Amino acid sequence: MNTSDTTSTTALCVTHLSKSFPVKSKQGNKIIHAVRDISFSVTKGECVAFIGPNGAGKSTTIKMITAILYPTNGDISLLGMNPWTARKHLLPRIGVIFGQHSQLWFHLPAADSFRLIGKMYGLSNADIQKRQSYLARLFQIESFISRPVRQLSLGERMRCEIVASLIHQPEILFLDEPTIGLDITAKNIIRKTLKKLAQTEGMTILLTSHDTGDIEEICHRVILINKGRLILDTTLDILKQKYITEKVITAFYADGHKEERRISVNSSDLAQEIMRLTQSGHLSDMSISNPPLEEIIRSLYQRESL
Repeated sequence: MNTSDTTSTTALCVTHLSKSFPVKSKQGNKIIHAVRDISFSVTKGECVAFIGPNGAGKSTTIKMITAILYPTNGDISLLGMNPWTARKHLLPRIGVIFGQHSQLWFHLPAADSFRLIGKMYGLSNADIQKRQSYLARLFQIESFISRPVRQLSLGERMRCEIVASLIHQPEILFLDEPTIGLDITAKNIIRKTLKKLAQTEGMTILLTSHDTGDIEEICHRVILINKGRLILDTTLDILKQKYITEKVITAFYADGHKEERRISVNSSDLAQEIMRLTQSGHLSDMSISNPPLEEIIRSLYQRESL
């Protein structure tokens, strides 16, 4: 593997990656194949959703990419380097958030954690302060970064966790369920800010999430994995175009009630359905939309589970 190709436009290249675990049970020893021969690449600056149902192999894959686990087979090139042999060189260039696992000191203010983390990455006091001020403004945490982390709400703490992962301005950020359990305000701040940072700093994002709002707001590409196998790798737009089979027609009436109809995109009855809805009462508004992305992804999971 070429570990000196730092000028490549590829941020991540996964080739025939597999991971198996031996498991002991009363019936005897067996092998669990968590990841099965997957290959994909991510270009620098891309925002990619790496998704799948629980147990699909997402977290195992991310842990191999970030050198927490060693693969059974296959190769990984992260920013042109082997994650296991070049770990010290890679750590200052990546950021990682795994679910709700905290990297902040619980009894200290978040600002103190930012300074300590910045020092760990070799940043000067001036650079830490400049970066902290910039990120605090973007993530709207200025009003509470001087309070102990234990006093923060989940949404406040999660925004601070993300800032902590961005203090050293990583080239690639790995996010595992960054908005789970958060209110809509915190989710919107995180989504919009991550998208802005990807655009302005050229940061690559690999996101795992069950929240389709995260996927739609942050990413433009989707990689679907199920039962350890790569099932789909496409842009979000093509995913919607290819797998949307219905249109949702919603009629709103003057008396306050509404009616919803679903009709196949290949149906010739669209005009007739609209006519039927207009005859059901005094119409005040009507919309024709696609089903939620969540439905499309759920149908793909079910299809690949057969």
